[in-house]
Amino acid sequence: MAAPVDDMFSFCVDPGKVSTYVDVRFINNVKGKGLFAKKSIKKGEAIFLERPLVSAQFLWNALYKYRACEYCLRALETAEENARRLSGVPGLSLPHPELCHVRPELHQACPHCQVMYCSSECRQAAADQYHRVLCLGSSQDDPDHPINKLKDAWRSMHYPPETSSIMLMARMVAAVKQAKDKAHWQKLFSYFCSRTGNEEEEIAHKLLGDKFRGQLTLLQSFFKAALHDDHLSGWFVPEGFRSLFALVGTNGQGIGTSSLSRWVHACDALQLPAQQKEQLDSFIDQLYKDIEKETGDFLNCEGSGLFLLQSSCNHSCIPNAEASFPDNNFLLQLSALSDINPGEEICISYLDCCQRDRSRHSRHKVLRENYLFVCSCPKCISQMDELDVTSDEEEEEEAEGEAEGDEMEDEMTDV
Repeated sequence: MAAPVDDMFSFCVDPGKVSTYVDVRFINNVKGKGLFAKKSIKKGEAIFLERPLVSAQFLWNALYKYRACEYCLRALETAEENARRLSGVPGLSLPHPELCHVRPELHQACPHCQVMYCSSECRQAAADQYHRVLCLGSSQDDPDHPINKLKDAWRSMHYPPETSSIMLMARMVAAVKQAKDKAHWQKLFSYFCSRTGNEEEEIAHKLLGDKFRGQLTLLQSFFKAALHDDHLSGWFVPEGFRSLFALVGTNGQGIGTSSLSRWVHACDALQLPAQQKEQLDSFIDQLYKDIEKETGDFLNCEGSGLFLLQSSCNHSCIPNAEASFPDNNFLLQLSALSDINPGEEICISYLDCCQRDRSRHSRHKVLRENYLFVCSCPKCISQMDELDVTSDEEEEEEAEGEAEGDEMEDEMTDV
C-alpha cells in the first residue's frame, strides 16, 4: 500500500527538512517502494533521524538482565555497572566515571508493574501509547498471566541470537487499542510489507515453514488469549497472524544500546598526554578481553523497532547508507556511506559485515529465508558469472545451523 508523503515522514525529527532531502517512490511489483535522494548527499552526512512506531527489547536479552528503558531502550546500567556485570568482576572501577551519561536519579518505574524507564517523559509516553493495555500490575511475575505465557512460548521458539520479538506485535495491538484514531494507526502499520512468502521465487519466511507450523498455531492461541480485540480481528485469525509475524520479521530493524560503549567512545575523544592515553587504551583492551571470556559477543541491550521511512530502504550488498543509534536509544540515524547523487536510490544492507563478506550463495540464503527475495544488486550481478561455490567452512556452518534448528524444533514441542 502506497503511503501518503506526510505519513512517511511523520515519525522523523524535522520531517519538513527530511522531505527536501529524500523521496519515497514505487519501483516495481517485485521491489515495491524505495528511498531516493532529491539532492546531493555527502559521505558521512546524516540523512534523517527517525523514531519507531513501536519498539521492544528482545525477551531473552531482558531475561539475562540487560537493563533498558521499557520505552526507548536506553541502557539503564551505568558504564561501570555494565562493565562489572559483563566482565564478571564485581569490584571493577572505571576511570573517568564523569564520561558516563546514565542518570539513575532520573529513572522512574511504572507505579503498577514496576517496569523501569529512563525518565518521566518515557514513562508517560509509554503509558500514552501502549502500556495501559500491556501493564500487568501485580501479575508482572505471575507465570500464568496470558501475556507471560505468550512471552514464554516465544522464548521457547526463538532462541538467541534474537532477531525479533512477539512483544513488537503485542505493542502494535496495544497501540491500536489505546489510540483515539484507531484507523490511522492501522493504516500506518499497513504501509509495511507483510507478505508471508514470495510466490514468484517460491520463498517462504524461515519461521513460517511447515516445520514450525505447530509452534505458530500454539503461539497464535496465546496471542489471541492475551490480546484479542474486535477492531483487529483480522490479526488474530491464522492467515492474519502469519502476515503480522512476517511483518515484524521482515521489517523489524535491530536496535542496540550500551552505556559502556558510549563511555569508551567518550574516552577515545579525550585529549590526554601520550602515556595516560596509552594506559587508558590498555585498560579498555583488557576489559574487552575479560568481557569476551566471561560473556562472549552479547554486549548490548538489544531489541527491534518498526521505522516507517527507514523501512522504504531496499537492500544492497554494497550499501551507500547505514543505520545507527548515536543517542543510545531507539532514535535511528541514517547516514551516507558514500556520496549520493540526486535521483540515486538510497540502499542499506540487511546483512551484517561478516555476512556481506561471504559468498553470493550464503548471502542469498540469509536474504531468502529472512527477507523473502533474491538480491540483484551490482555486486550479486557481477558474481553471477563467476564460480560461486560455497566453501567447505560455510557448508559446515550451514549444516550446523540446520542441525540446531532441528534440535530447537524438538525442544519446542514441550512448550
